[in-house]
Amino acid sequence: MRGATVKSIVGELLGRREGIAYGKGGSMHMFTKGFYGGNGIVGAQVPVGAGLAFAHQYLGKKNASVVLYGDGASNQGQVFEAFNMAKLWNLPVMFGCENNKYGMGTAANRSSALTDYYKRGQYIPGLKVNGMDVLAVKAAVKYARDYTTNGHGPLVLEYVTYRYGGHSMSDPGTTYRTREEIQRMRSTQDPIAGLKHKLLEWNVTTEEELKQIDKDARSDVDKEVAEAEQMAPPEPTPKNLFEDIYVRGSEPQFMRGRTPDENYYY
Repeated sequence: MRGATVKSIVGELLGRREGIAYGKGGSMHMFTKGFYGGNGIVGAQVPVGAGLAFAHQYLGKKNASVVLYGDGASNQGQVFEAFNMAKLWNLPVMFGCENNKYGMGTAANRSSALTDYYKRGQYIPGLKVNGMDVLAVKAAVKYARDYTTNGHGPLVLEYVTYRYGGHSMSDPGTTYRTREEIQRMRSTQDPIAGLKHKLLEWNVTTEEELKQIDKDARSDVDKEVAEAEQMAPPEPTPKNLFEDIYVRGSEPQFMRGRTPDENYYY
């Protein structure tokens, strides 16, 4: 969706050289043009996103920065610091809290004194959005983009959503909630099933066309995954540690670990 290929993303998960971050970043550090990935520090992407919005404003671009973080990350101090600076300078940034009810394994109401995350901006207006409705999210983001890029400053959006699985591979996702709750959400609120129902109800498409789209998508993904699995892993040499270091102009005469120096060993 952000311009990268399935192959480059799967390659990154497998630690391959052709991965989106050359196999160095893994699932939390994926970057491509216009997409600045995740962050290993909870909530640290929020001030980064505010900085990107500052760059848009400084360069006179009609762009907005879209910042996403979870309900668990919403209590981080740097989130509120980013709110303050963004409003102070009226930056074109959309702060989007993905409220899936559980921060890792803790229910939102056990960790947050205020669970209406769209109100957390205080001096920044907020919107509460049904994150399980594709069309509602599309409409909200379009409105927010127009709002923020027309000089009104930042906006806080709360996407009320839900995850069916665990927070990570080591989390079964059933120790802090019931299987019945998960099944109820999946059967009544699923965004893909909901969109499918609308498309059929409005006669936008047919059941057969949707099945073919699903079949083609699975085929394309399987092909990209197979190609990613055939990629060669990077040669494990110390040289790999010191690649992708950005400097202005030509490479300096000495850079630790990058150019030979008799007084430095690695």
